[in-house]
Amino acid sequence: MNDMVTTAGMPVHERTTILGVETSCDETAAAVVRGGRDILSSVVSSQVDLHARFGGVVPEVASRAHVALITPVVAQAMVESGVTDADIDAVAVTAGPGLVGSLLVGMSAAKALALAWDVPLVGVNHLEAHLYASLLEEPALEFPLLVLIVSGGHTLLVGFHGHGQYRIMGSTLDDAAGEAFDKVARYLGLGYPGGPAIDREAMAGDPEAIAFPRAMLDNGFDFSFSGLKTAVINHVRRHPDVSTVDVAAGFQQAVVDVLVHKARGAARAMGAKGICLSGGVAANSQLREAILDVCVADGLHGYLPSRTMCTDNAAMVAAVGWWRLMADGASPLDIGVVPGIGFPGTIG
Repeated sequence: MNDMVTTAGMPVHERTTILGVETSCDETAAAVVRGGRDILSSVVSSQVDLHARFGGVVPEVASRAHVALITPVVAQAMVESGVTDADIDAVAVTAGPGLVGSLLVGMSAAKALALAWDVPLVGVNHLEAHLYASLLEEPALEFPLLVLIVSGGHTLLVGFHGHGQYRIMGSTLDDAAGEAFDKVARYLGLGYPGGPAIDREAMAGDPEAIAFPRAMLDNGFDFSFSGLKTAVINHVRRHPDVSTVDVAAGFQQAVVDVLVHKARGAARAMGAKGICLSGGVAANSQLREAILDVCVADGLHGYLPSRTMCTDNAAMVAAVGWWRLMADGASPLDIGVVPGIGFPGTIG
Protein backbone atom coordinates (compact mmCIF):
# COMPACT_ATOMS: atom_id res chain seq x y z
CA MET A 1 0.00 0.00 0.00
CA ASN A 2 1.33 3.44 -0.88
CA ASP A 3 2.09 5.67 2.07
CA MET A 4 0.54 8.67 0.33
CA VAL A 5 -0.78 9.42 -3.12
CA THR A 6 -2.23 12.82 -4.01
CA THR A 7 -5.37 12.75 -6.13
CA ALA A 8 -7.98 15.36 -6.93
CA GLY A 9 -6.11 17.89 -4.80
CA MET A 10 -6.19 15.82 -1.60
CA PRO A 11 -3.89 13.27 0.03
CA VAL A 12 -4.98 9.63 0.11
CA HIS A 13 -3.22 7.65 2.82
CA GLU A 14 -3.76 5.22 5.68
CA ARG A 15 -5.66 7.81 7.72
CA THR A 16 -8.05 8.71 4.90
CA THR A 17 -11.54 7.94 6.21
CA ILE A 18 -14.37 6.98 3.87
CA LEU A 19 -18.09 6.77 4.53
CA GLY A 20 -19.58 4.00 2.40
CA VAL A 21 -23.24 3.82 1.33
CA GLU A 22 -24.83 0.67 -0.15
CA THR A 23 -28.43 0.37 -1.41
CA SER A 24 -28.14 -1.78 -4.53
CA CYS A 25 -30.92 -4.23 -3.61
CA ASP A 26 -32.68 -4.88 -0.30
CA GLU A 27 -30.08 -3.99 2.31
CA THR A 28 -29.67 -0.42 3.48
CA ALA A 29 -26.07 -0.15 4.65
CA ALA A 30 -23.53 2.41 5.75
CA ALA A 31 -19.98 1.98 7.06
CA VAL A 32 -16.92 4.00 7.98
CA VAL A 33 -13.58 2.57 6.84
CA ARG A 34 -10.15 4.09 7.37
CA GLY A 35 -7.20 3.49 5.06
CA GLY A 36 -9.15 1.12 2.83
CA ARG A 37 -9.11 -1.73 5.36
CA ASP A 38 -9.78 -0.60 8.96
CA ILE A 39 -13.52 -0.99 9.59
CA LEU A 40 -14.62 1.57 12.20
CA SER A 41 -18.29 0.72 11.83
CA SER A 42 -20.59 -1.29 9.57
CA VAL A 43 -24.38 -1.09 9.84
CA VAL A 44 -26.74 -3.16 7.69
CA SER A 45 -30.53 -2.96 7.85
CA SER A 46 -32.06 -5.96 6.09
CA GLN A 47 -35.46 -5.91 4.38
CA VAL A 48 -35.89 -9.69 4.40
CA ASP A 49 -39.06 -9.58 6.49
CA LEU A 50 -40.62 -6.98 4.17
CA HIS A 51 -40.11 -9.12 1.08
CA ALA A 52 -40.71 -12.57 2.60
CA ARG A 53 -44.48 -12.34 2.08
CA PHE A 54 -43.89 -11.85 -1.65
CA GLY A 55 -41.35 -14.66 -1.98
CA GLY A 56 -38.68 -12.32 -3.36
CA VAL A 57 -37.51 -8.74 -3.59
CA VAL A 58 -40.13 -6.25 -4.82
CA PRO A 59 -38.26 -3.25 -6.29
CA GLU A 60 -40.84 -0.62 -5.31
CA VAL A 61 -41.02 -1.92 -1.74
CA ALA A 62 -37.22 -1.95 -1.55
CA SER A 63 -36.92 1.64 -2.78
CA ARG A 64 -39.46 2.97 -0.28
CA ALA A 65 -37.75 1.14 2.57
CA HIS A 66 -34.38 2.64 1.60
CA VAL A 67 -35.89 6.13 1.72
CA ALA A 68 -37.08 5.53 5.28
CA LEU A 69 -33.90 3.82 6.48
CA ILE A 70 -30.97 5.58 4.83
CA THR A 71 -30.74 8.54 7.24
CA PRO A 72 -30.91 6.53 10.50
CA VAL A 73 -28.52 3.88 9.12
CA VAL A 74 -25.91 6.49 8.16
CA ALA A 75 -26.37 8.21 11.54
CA GLN A 76 -25.84 4.92 13.37
CA ALA A 77 -22.70 4.14 11.34
CA MET A 78 -21.28 7.56 12.22
CA VAL A 79 -22.03 7.16 15.92
CA GLU A 80 -20.60 3.64 16.12
CA SER A 81 -17.43 4.69 14.30
CA GLY A 82 -16.63 7.36 16.87
CA VAL A 83 -15.85 9.94 14.17
CA THR A 84 -17.57 13.18 13.26
CA ASP A 85 -18.47 14.59 9.87
CA ALA A 86 -15.26 16.65 10.04
CA ASP A 87 -13.27 13.38 10.02
CA ILE A 88 -14.86 12.04 6.80
CA ASP A 89 -12.56 12.59 3.81
CA ALA A 90 -14.85 11.19 1.09
CA VAL A 91 -18.19 9.47 0.51
CA ALA A 92 -18.27 6.25 -1.53
CA VAL A 93 -21.55 4.93 -2.90
CA THR A 94 -22.68 2.00 -5.02
CA ALA A 95 -23.52 3.24 -8.54
CA GLY A 96 -24.46 -0.18 -9.98
CA PRO A 97 -25.30 -2.85 -10.79
CA GLY A 98 -28.56 -3.20 -8.90
CA LEU A 99 -32.19 -2.09 -8.79
CA VAL A 100 -32.46 1.38 -10.27
CA GLY A 101 -34.82 2.76 -7.62
CA SER A 102 -32.73 1.42 -4.77
CA LEU A 103 -29.50 2.73 -6.30
CA LEU A 104 -30.99 6.20 -6.73
CA VAL A 105 -31.82 6.45 -3.03
CA GLY A 106 -28.24 5.70 -1.99
CA MET A 107 -26.74 7.91 -4.68
CA SER A 108 -28.95 10.86 -3.72
CA ALA A 109 -28.07 10.52 -0.05
CA ALA A 110 -24.34 10.19 -0.81
CA LYS A 111 -24.35 13.27 -3.04
CA ALA A 112 -26.15 15.28 -0.36
CA LEU A 113 -23.59 14.27 2.26
CA ALA A 114 -20.63 14.97 -0.02
CA LEU A 115 -21.99 18.43 -0.78
CA ALA A 116 -22.85 19.20 2.84
CA TRP A 117 -19.43 18.06 4.08
CA ASP A 118 -17.55 19.45 1.05
CA VAL A 119 -15.73 16.17 0.40
CA PRO A 120 -15.22 14.08 -2.76
CA LEU A 121 -17.82 11.62 -3.99
CA VAL A 122 -16.69 8.23 -5.33
CA GLY A 123 -19.00 6.02 -7.38
CA VAL A 124 -18.31 2.31 -6.80
CA ASN A 125 -19.11 -0.81 -8.80
CA HIS A 126 -21.01 -3.25 -6.57
CA LEU A 127 -19.32 -6.32 -8.05
CA GLU A 128 -15.87 -4.83 -7.58
CA ALA A 129 -16.82 -4.13 -3.97
CA HIS A 130 -17.51 -7.84 -3.40
CA LEU A 131 -13.88 -8.59 -4.29
CA TYR A 132 -12.75 -6.46 -1.40
CA ALA A 133 -14.84 -8.23 1.23
CA SER A 134 -12.06 -10.80 1.63
CA LEU A 135 -9.27 -8.21 1.64
CA LEU A 136 -10.98 -6.26 4.40
CA GLU A 137 -10.78 -9.21 6.75
CA GLU A 138 -7.47 -10.60 5.48
CA PRO A 139 -5.42 -7.79 3.88
CA ALA A 140 -2.34 -10.03 3.58
CA LEU A 141 -3.92 -12.15 0.82
CA GLU A 142 -1.51 -12.53 -2.11
CA PHE A 143 -2.41 -11.95 -5.74
CA PRO A 144 -3.42 -13.48 -8.05
CA LEU A 145 -6.64 -14.71 -6.49
CA LEU A 146 -9.63 -16.51 -7.94
CA VAL A 147 -12.82 -15.00 -6.52
CA LEU A 148 -16.15 -16.78 -6.78
CA ILE A 149 -18.92 -14.18 -6.49
CA VAL A 150 -22.15 -16.06 -5.97
CA SER A 151 -25.39 -14.36 -5.00
CA GLY A 152 -29.03 -13.93 -5.94
CA GLY A 153 -28.16 -11.79 -8.92
CA HIS A 154 -24.67 -12.88 -9.92
CA THR A 155 -22.51 -15.97 -10.37
CA LEU A 156 -19.03 -14.99 -11.52
CA LEU A 157 -15.50 -16.37 -11.52
CA VAL A 158 -13.10 -13.43 -11.40
CA GLY A 159 -9.33 -13.53 -11.71
CA PHE A 160 -8.19 -10.85 -9.24
CA HIS A 161 -4.66 -9.94 -10.40
CA GLY A 162 -4.26 -6.69 -8.48
CA HIS A 163 -6.11 -3.53 -7.61
CA GLY A 164 -8.16 -2.58 -10.66
CA GLN A 165 -6.92 -5.62 -12.61
CA TYR A 166 -9.57 -8.28 -13.13
CA ARG A 167 -10.32 -11.01 -15.65
CA ILE A 168 -13.78 -12.50 -15.95
CA MET A 169 -13.17 -16.24 -16.13
CA GLY A 170 -16.80 -17.36 -16.21
CA SER A 171 -20.36 -16.23 -15.55
CA THR A 172 -23.88 -17.60 -15.51
CA LEU A 173 -25.72 -17.98 -18.80
CA ASP A 174 -29.15 -17.90 -17.16
CA ASP A 175 -30.13 -18.07 -13.47
CA ALA A 176 -27.64 -17.04 -10.83
CA ALA A 177 -27.04 -19.69 -8.16
CA GLY A 178 -28.82 -17.66 -5.50
CA GLU A 179 -31.78 -17.15 -7.82
CA ALA A 180 -31.99 -20.91 -8.32
CA PHE A 181 -31.94 -21.40 -4.52
CA ASP A 182 -34.81 -18.93 -4.12
CA LYS A 183 -36.92 -20.49 -6.90
CA VAL A 184 -36.45 -24.06 -5.68
CA ALA A 185 -37.15 -23.07 -2.07
CA ARG A 186 -40.32 -21.29 -3.17
CA TYR A 187 -41.48 -24.35 -5.11
CA LEU A 188 -40.81 -26.61 -2.12
CA GLY A 189 -42.68 -24.24 0.19
CA LEU A 190 -39.61 -23.44 2.29
CA GLY A 191 -40.02 -19.66 2.22
CA TYR A 192 -37.72 -16.74 1.48
CA PRO A 193 -34.79 -16.25 1.39
CA GLY A 194 -34.21 -19.60 -0.25
CA GLY A 195 -30.49 -20.05 0.41
CA PRO A 196 -30.64 -20.38 4.20
CA ALA A 197 -33.87 -22.41 3.97
CA ILE A 198 -32.34 -24.95 1.56
CA ASP A 199 -29.17 -25.08 3.67
CA ARG A 200 -31.16 -25.95 6.81
CA GLU A 201 -33.30 -28.59 5.09
CA ALA A 202 -30.33 -30.20 3.37
CA MET A 203 -28.63 -30.95 6.69
CA ALA A 204 -31.27 -33.61 7.37
CA GLY A 205 -31.35 -35.03 3.82
CA ASP A 206 -29.35 -37.48 1.73
CA PRO A 207 -27.48 -35.61 -1.05
CA GLU A 208 -27.11 -38.86 -3.03
CA ALA A 209 -30.75 -39.92 -2.87
CA ILE A 210 -31.64 -38.05 -6.07
CA ALA A 211 -29.22 -37.67 -9.00
CA PHE A 212 -29.85 -34.14 -10.22
CA PRO A 213 -27.87 -32.94 -13.28
CA ARG A 214 -24.60 -30.98 -13.16
CA ALA A 215 -24.97 -28.77 -16.23
CA MET A 216 -21.86 -27.83 -18.24
CA LEU A 217 -19.63 -29.41 -15.61
CA ASP A 218 -16.67 -29.93 -17.94
CA ASN A 219 -17.54 -27.30 -20.53
CA GLY A 220 -15.54 -24.18 -19.74
CA PHE A 221 -16.06 -21.93 -16.75
CA ASP A 222 -19.55 -20.58 -17.46
CA PHE A 223 -22.54 -21.70 -15.39
CA SER A 224 -26.14 -22.71 -16.09
CA PHE A 225 -28.61 -23.40 -13.28
CA SER A 226 -31.95 -23.03 -15.07
CA GLY A 227 -32.00 -26.69 -16.14
CA LEU A 228 -31.25 -27.86 -12.61
CA LYS A 229 -34.16 -25.85 -11.27
CA THR A 230 -36.45 -27.42 -13.89
CA ALA A 231 -35.13 -30.91 -13.06
CA VAL A 232 -36.06 -30.39 -9.41
CA ILE A 233 -39.58 -29.27 -10.31
CA ASN A 234 -40.10 -32.17 -12.72
CA HIS A 235 -38.83 -34.71 -10.18
CA VAL A 236 -41.17 -33.48 -7.46
CA ARG A 237 -44.11 -33.51 -9.87
CA ARG A 238 -43.36 -37.10 -10.86
CA HIS A 239 -42.75 -38.15 -7.23
CA PRO A 240 -45.11 -36.05 -5.07
CA ASP A 241 -44.29 -38.09 -1.95
CA VAL A 242 -40.54 -37.52 -2.23
CA SER A 243 -38.75 -36.35 0.90
CA THR A 244 -38.32 -32.56 0.85
CA VAL A 245 -35.06 -32.81 2.78
CA ASP A 246 -33.65 -35.21 0.18
CA VAL A 247 -34.68 -32.89 -2.64
CA ALA A 248 -33.04 -29.96 -0.87
CA ALA A 249 -29.88 -31.96 -0.19
CA GLY A 250 -29.63 -33.25 -3.76
CA PHE A 251 -30.24 -29.83 -5.28
CA GLN A 252 -27.72 -28.13 -3.01
CA GLN A 253 -25.12 -30.82 -3.71
CA ALA A 254 -25.55 -30.32 -7.45
CA VAL A 255 -25.08 -26.55 -7.18
CA VAL A 256 -22.05 -26.87 -4.92
CA ASP A 257 -20.44 -29.52 -7.12
CA VAL A 258 -20.62 -27.25 -10.17
CA LEU A 259 -19.46 -24.11 -8.33
CA VAL A 260 -16.49 -25.84 -6.72
CA HIS A 261 -15.45 -27.81 -9.81
CA LYS A 262 -15.38 -24.73 -12.00
CA ALA A 263 -13.71 -22.56 -9.35
CA ARG A 264 -11.00 -25.20 -8.96
CA GLY A 265 -10.44 -25.37 -12.72
CA ALA A 266 -10.35 -21.58 -13.10
CA ALA A 267 -7.87 -21.24 -10.23
CA ARG A 268 -5.56 -23.78 -11.89
CA ALA A 269 -5.92 -22.11 -15.29
CA MET A 270 -4.90 -18.67 -14.01
CA GLY A 271 -2.26 -19.86 -11.54
CA ALA A 272 -4.10 -18.44 -8.54
CA LYS A 273 -2.51 -18.50 -5.10
CA GLY A 274 -5.86 -18.75 -3.42
CA ILE A 275 -9.63 -18.95 -3.80
CA CYS A 276 -11.99 -16.48 -2.13
CA LEU A 277 -15.75 -16.69 -1.78
CA SER A 278 -17.99 -13.63 -1.92
CA GLY A 279 -21.68 -12.81 -2.16
CA GLY A 280 -24.71 -14.00 -0.22
CA VAL A 281 -24.47 -17.67 -1.25
CA ALA A 282 -20.91 -17.67 0.14
CA ALA A 283 -22.61 -18.13 3.51
CA ASN A 284 -23.78 -21.61 2.46
CA SER A 285 -22.25 -24.12 4.85
CA GLN A 286 -21.68 -26.91 2.30
CA LEU A 287 -20.10 -24.55 -0.24
CA ARG A 288 -17.73 -23.16 2.38
CA GLU A 289 -16.62 -26.62 3.47
CA ALA A 290 -16.17 -27.86 -0.11
CA ILE A 291 -14.07 -24.85 -1.15
CA LEU A 292 -11.76 -25.31 1.83
CA ASP A 293 -11.36 -29.01 1.03
CA VAL A 294 -10.33 -28.20 -2.54
CA CYS A 295 -7.88 -25.53 -1.41
CA VAL A 296 -6.24 -27.91 1.03
CA ALA A 297 -5.97 -30.60 -1.64
CA ASP A 298 -4.49 -28.18 -4.19
CA GLY A 299 -2.19 -26.30 -1.83
CA LEU A 300 -4.10 -23.03 -2.20
CA HIS A 301 -5.04 -20.42 0.36
CA GLY A 302 -8.79 -20.66 0.87
CA TYR A 303 -10.49 -17.63 2.31
CA LEU A 304 -14.09 -17.50 3.51
CA PRO A 305 -15.30 -14.07 4.59
CA SER A 306 -17.45 -13.90 7.70
CA ARG A 307 -21.15 -14.29 7.00
CA THR A 308 -21.70 -10.59 7.70
CA MET A 309 -19.23 -9.76 4.92
CA CYS A 310 -20.83 -12.22 2.48
CA THR A 311 -24.03 -10.24 2.22
CA ASP A 312 -24.28 -6.74 0.77
CA ASN A 313 -22.60 -4.25 3.08
CA ALA A 314 -21.11 -0.77 2.90
CA ALA A 315 -17.69 -1.61 4.35
CA MET A 316 -16.67 -3.22 1.08
CA VAL A 317 -18.00 -0.15 -0.78
CA ALA A 318 -15.92 2.17 1.38
CA ALA A 319 -12.84 -0.03 0.87
CA VAL A 320 -13.14 0.14 -2.92
CA GLY A 321 -13.87 3.85 -2.61
CA TRP A 322 -10.47 4.32 -0.95
CA TRP A 323 -8.67 2.49 -3.76
CA ARG A 324 -10.65 4.20 -6.49
CA LEU A 325 -10.03 7.63 -4.96
CA MET A 326 -6.32 6.90 -4.94
CA ALA A 327 -6.26 5.53 -8.50
CA ASP A 328 -8.84 7.67 -10.31
CA GLY A 329 -9.75 10.63 -8.12
CA ALA A 330 -13.25 11.77 -7.29
CA SER A 331 -16.34 11.10 -9.38
CA PRO A 332 -18.26 14.06 -10.81
CA LEU A 333 -21.25 15.14 -8.75
CA ASP A 334 -23.51 14.58 -11.75
CA ILE A 335 -22.64 10.88 -11.80
CA GLY A 336 -25.69 8.70 -12.40
CA VAL A 337 -26.57 5.14 -11.44
CA VAL A 338 -26.01 2.32 -13.95
CA PRO A 339 -28.22 -0.66 -12.99
CA GLY A 340 -26.70 -3.03 -15.57
CA ILE A 341 -23.06 -1.95 -15.41
CA GLY A 342 -20.43 -4.62 -16.00
CA PHE A 343 -17.15 -5.29 -14.26
CA PRO A 344 -14.67 -2.35 -14.28
CA GLY A 345 -11.00 -2.52 -15.22
CA THR A 346 -11.09 -5.98 -16.79
CA ILE A 347 -7.98 -7.32 -18.53
CA GLY A 348 -7.59 -9.91 -21.23
